[in-house]
Amino acid sequence: MKNPGAGESRRLVGLLEAALLREARLWKAPVFKNGCIQGTDISSSQHQEVILWLGEMNRLFQFCPETFALGVCVLNRLLSTVKAQPKYLKCIAFTSLVLAAKINEEDEVIGSVQDLVVQSGCNFSTAEILRMERIILDKLHWDLYTASPVDFIHIFHALLVSGHPHLIPSIGLGSGVSWDSATDPGLLPAGPGHQKRPAGFQAALWTRQVQHCMACHQLWQFKGSTLALAIITLELEAVTPDWFSIFTDLLKKAQVDSGEFIHCKEMVDEYLHSLEFSLPANAVYIFDSAQVPDEERAWSPTQRLRRGPAVGEQGDSDEYYDGFRRLYDEETTPGAQANEVEGLFDSQQGNVWPCPPLHPAVN
Repeated sequence: MKNPGAGESRRLVGLLEAALLREARLWKAPVFKNGCIQGTDISSSQHQEVILWLGEMNRLFQFCPETFALGVCVLNRLLSTVKAQPKYLKCIAFTSLVLAAKINEEDEVIGSVQDLVVQSGCNFSTAEILRMERIILDKLHWDLYTASPVDFIHIFHALLVSGHPHLIPSIGLGSGVSWDSATDPGLLPAGPGHQKRPAGFQAALWTRQVQHCMACHQLWQFKGSTLALAIITLELEAVTPDWFSIFTDLLKKAQVDSGEFIHCKEMVDEYLHSLEFSLPANAVYIFDSAQVPDEERAWSPTQRLRRGPAVGEQGDSDEYYDGFRRLYDEETTPGAQANEVEGLFDSQQGNVWPCPPLHPAVN
């Protein structure tokens, strides 16, 4: 009896082989020398900034991740082909994204070029974008579609679902993506404590990680297939003990050199961790009960909020609430209101409640 998934696996392997052939024929990346793209004055920081900006535009236009990835591939192919000037870099990047959208997106999603320019806030004219389109198409011989790292993420994901169904409950492999990338940047592979994932989450997580890596010019020395496989392998290491056999199967199908893959995997791991630690830290403070007076420790939070003045301060309390009533009394004149407000805070200054005693969390 034939395995019902055998036909699907053969189809996926065929898709992978076709993507690898297209990648081998069309993949190009700019070469950096002395901090700039060789033969130009475009620095590595300018290159990274424009790719991050493309990601913002992609989200603004509500394009799919495949459009962003293809736009970056078109941009890099052009920068490795011609000697571009920095002043044209943003226009080239924007036009690359528009061309990628014309390939991947539906017409009603794209809209007109003029609408996209206005929405982006750029000062390009429609004529400039159309002229840049003709330049890019001419330099790349009208052959824009290449397999991007995001495409390989989806192919490898499908191969895992088809060939290793036992992984589905452990890392949430499934069809369809229903994950909002804005709620979780997904920089790092999941740890052992985060093995249960909703269906479709993992492909979106890997896609998000690829998008982060595409902004790193050091990682552009690796093809998209190698980059995608490195990200997936980092996750497999964290969630399944038999990751090596699964990785070996994918490595063989992807036809990736093992030495190059190991180098890529190490750089990806280091880069994703550097992104994690460069994010603004959330300030965490812990309530220090040791500094709270004994008579207050037994109070509930509601009692703390409703706490009135101490015994003997009833007159101050009446003045306190009368002051608020007068503060919001429309019949009170502005001058009298100002005086009453000043008196209110002067009378209460001695009874101001400080912030609860806190101390920073210690790692």
